[in-house]
Amino acid sequence: MVQSLRTLMAGLIDYAGLYPPAKLDMQPAAEAFARHIRGEFEFALGRFICPVSRLPEFSEHAAALMPGTFATSGYREHAEVTRPWGVSVILDQPLPESLEPSLDEIDAFNEHHAHEQNGLAKIDTVELKVASPLHIDDVLDALPDDIFPFFEFDITGDPRGYAAALAGNADSGGAAAKLRCGGIRPEMVPPAEQIADALVALVAADVPFKATAGLHHPCRATQNLTYDPNPPRAVMHGFINVFLGAALARAHRLDRDRLTAILNEQDPRAFTFTNDRAAWRDLSIDAASLAKARETFALSYGSCSFDEPFEDLRNLGLT
Repeated sequence: MVQSLRTLMAGLIDYAGLYPPAKLDMQPAAEAFARHIRGEFEFALGRFICPVSRLPEFSEHAAALMPGTFATSGYREHAEVTRPWGVSVILDQPLPESLEPSLDEIDAFNEHHAHEQNGLAKIDTVELKVASPLHIDDVLDALPDDIFPFFEFDITGDPRGYAAALAGNADSGGAAAKLRCGGIRPEMVPPAEQIADALVALVAADVPFKATAGLHHPCRATQNLTYDPNPPRAVMHGFINVFLGAALARAHRLDRDRLTAILNEQDPRAFTFTNDRAAWRDLSIDAASLAKARETFALSYGSCSFDEPFEDLRNLGLT
C-alpha cells in the first residue's frame, strides 16, 4: 500500500460489528476485533464501538481476548498484542436522565479494565445524538475531561448551528460532529449535497468529525445494503470519497459544489495515490497535509465490517 493511502487509512475504521447490517452477537464481535488487531491491516483499526447498555456483556465476553489476560485465558495466540483496546461508547439511553448513570458505567468499566488481570481496555470517546445545538453545552458540562464526545445531528437541516455550538467548546477540551452517511434502507442514504453542506460548515468552524453507516466500500457505487438473501440496493457513499474529499475540502477550502462532485465520483480511477500525494482528478493534497487532516479533522468512521473495505481495495489494485 502506497504511503498516502496508508495515511488515509491509518486508524480510520472503528469496528461496529454489533450494529446492522452485520449485527453480530457480542462474542463473535469481540473475537473479530481481536483477530483484526493481529491482522495485516491492524494499522487501520480504531476503536471497538459498544452501546453503554451492553458494557457488562462486553466485559464478560471480551476480557479474555484483551491484553493482560493471555496467561490464563487460553488465547495465547493474542499474546503479542500489548496495547489496551480502545473503546467508543454509544450513549443509547434517553438523555439527559441517563447521562449520569451512563458516566458511572463508563467509570466502572475503565477502573475495572485498568488492571491486567481483567483485560486492558479504555473508553475515551462517547457518541450520542442531539436534537438541538442547545443540548451540546449541557452534555459537555457533565462530561469528564478525559472523555471526548461525538455529537450526531440531523444533516437534513442547516448544519451551521451545530458546527458553531461545537466550535464554541474548543477551549473546554473540544467536541466533534458525527455524520450518518447511510443505513439499511435506500431512504437512509443522504444525498451528497447534504454531506457536503455539513463538511463545509465543519471546515469553516474548524470542528472535527467522524462518520457512521454505509461506508463499507472505498468508492461510491450501487451496493447491497444488507447481507440478506434478497437485499435492498442503493448507491452508497465511498469512504475514499468522504475522507479524501474532507481532507481536500479543508486543504483547499472547497465550496459545496466542488466537494459534492468529489462525493458523487463513481470512477475509482479518478482517485490516485502515490507515496507523496493523494488526488481526485486534478486536485491533490500532499502526504503531510493529509496526515494532519486525518489527525485533527477527518477522524474515523464506524463500520460493521472491517474485511469488506480491504477486499474492495484489493480488487481495485490498491493493496
